[in-house]
Amino acid sequence: MREQIATRLGYAARTARERLGLTQAEVAGLMELSPIVYNRMERGKMLPSVPTLVQLCETLRVSPAELLGFPRPEKSRKTATWDEDPPSLQQLVALSRRLDDSQRQVLITVAKALLR
Repeated sequence: MREQIATRLGYAARTARERLGLTQAEVAGLMELSPIVYNRMERGKMLPSVPTLVQLCETLRVSPAELLGFPRPEKSRKTATWDEDPPSLQQLVALSRRLDDSQRQVLITVAKALLR
């Protein structure tokens, strides 16, 4: 059973990571994990601790239920969700999380200039 959970979690993590357009090394960096450890999780060779699972969910923008392979609840049509955003927007948000506040301000200034 443990192996099934690890395999399911790894597959879901890889799917979520690819949807965000991130590499394994980028996700590992965002989580402050060794890329080798992250790779082992994604290949289903190890299960994360509960705190690491929570951090993984936050980084990949998925629920613990989704990572563990439980069916997704029905969505309200009125509320947009993270996974409905285009992958390029998800990647931009994920990468901007790695910036400090002053770097994010520069990114905001550039985005505003592009909109003019």
